[in-house]
Amino acid sequence: MTLALPSGPAPAPRRQLLVGSALAGLAGTTLIGGMLAVWLLERQHAVNAGERFPMKYIIPEVATNVMLMTLFGLCFFAQWAVYSARRQDRGHTALALSVVAILALAFINAQAFVYSQMEVELAEGVYGSLFYALTGTMMAIVIAGLVFTVVAAFRTLGGRDWQSEIVSAHALYWYFAAAAYSAVWFVVYVTK
Repeated sequence: MTLALPSGPAPAPRRQLLVGSALAGLAGTTLIGGMLAVWLLERQHAVNAGERFPMKYIIPEVATNVMLMTLFGLCFFAQWAVYSARRQDRGHTALALSVVAILALAFINAQAFVYSQMEVELAEGVYGSLFYALTGTMMAIVIAGLVFTVVAAFRTLGGRDWQSEIVSAHALYWYFAAAAYSAVWFVVYVTK
């Protein structure tokens, strides 16, 4: 007769994707916050000199407002994907992730429209370089989110194991993108 201890409890899930998305969101918040600080500093210098910032550009506010509403709607559908994935409902998860991808493409399209309407010249001065740096960084964040959406769809819908963690991390990333664009929208497009 051998004496043995019973096996220990199963280890808790590690949640690497969720932690990684949270860290990416924190890093992105730092990046966007620093860029907005430089923008506000340059804007204050222009206002103190008696100039207008932006100098001669008219911002198409309808498109920028649509971009903001698109990201908030996108967060709603990303959370719907989490809800459906936790209940192992493939149909609704696929629909929600598809709508997230379509809304991300709509955001990119609206930003391209803003670029074409404003016609800001990069070499003109501080405004042009800061404008493209901020909005280009925001565009890169949305493109990364679109790639994350495609990866989450393939891993969740095409995999043998049903995982809701990647969809939760996906939703967290889009919450960061919406918060970051809210700040960019207010500072770049609203505050003149």
